[in-house]
Amino acid sequence: MMLRNRVMSLHYPHLTWIPSKFGTIDASWLSFQFPLSHSSRVNPKRHVSASSITQNPPSSGTDKFVKTFLFVPPGVELNEVNEDMILPGSNIVVGPYAGDARIKEVEFVKSSGRAKDCPKDDRPEFAILGRSNVGKSSLLNSLVRKKEVALTSKKPGKTQLINHFLVNKSWYIVDLPGYGFARASQAARMDWSSFTKGYFSNRDTLVAVLLLIDASVPPQKIDFDCSNWLGRNNIPVTFVFTKCDKMKMGKGKRPDENIKEFQELIRKNYRQHPPWIMTSSVTGLGRDELLLHMSQLRNYWDQ
Repeated sequence: MMLRNRVMSLHYPHLTWIPSKFGTIDASWLSFQFPLSHSSRVNPKRHVSASSITQNPPSSGTDKFVKTFLFVPPGVELNEVNEDMILPGSNIVVGPYAGDARIKEVEFVKSSGRAKDCPKDDRPEFAILGRSNVGKSSLLNSLVRKKEVALTSKKPGKTQLINHFLVNKSWYIVDLPGYGFARASQAARMDWSSFTKGYFSNRDTLVAVLLLIDASVPPQKIDFDCSNWLGRNNIPVTFVFTKCDKMKMGKGKRPDENIKEFQELIRKNYRQHPPWIMTSSVTGLGRDELLLHMSQLRNYWDQ
């Protein structure tokens, strides 16, 4: 079975892109039960027995709550989920496919100006996408722990090609052009949008898109437009909130407040909330957890 079909076949809650029927459920206890400084880890090899969430779920029932708000990966039954299985600062449940998430080596493979020029092999890949100033290159550098793997610049919009990086000689991280850079010409923005969408439509090896959302600013319409396009086209997505170390400035909101507002808006278009995680390339928040999330997806699709 092609990788894309396997991605769509099991436990990817955001593949149902319709208005939520459960939008009145209050999941605030789940969304922010973990402080930004939370440092606990879960054992990815651990097998847990069936148990209920330790907090009091909404009256609609634990199973509906878990199915609606948590990302439950392959190999985990809804009635098995407990609070200890949720990665800190996320809604992601750890399952039996989570394994060695270490990045031991990474090499730049190629830059492609057209989707059809991307590497042609069967290795799974994760695409990183976001607004041009969202901290995309910084997150990539943080994941691989190499300062010059991606082009980091104070001038947004530097990444204008599809860049493939081979990790551990077995899977790819794909750095996609940022969207929404106001100083780029309209023609350039349209070209970037065109070949990026072409990439999504033709990559059967795509496991998931890591859609980066800047948590230091209020929700942006362009991010909703992008997430809704991905949802309508059945493209698997994980929301990666960046800059979660940024403190409240002036009259602005804190990152957790911006994230909560974003989630409330997302739930209007998704019956089940896509996986999400809080990160910071400055403090390393969420790095190991994000890699663990990617490992369980990759290990399942690779089997």
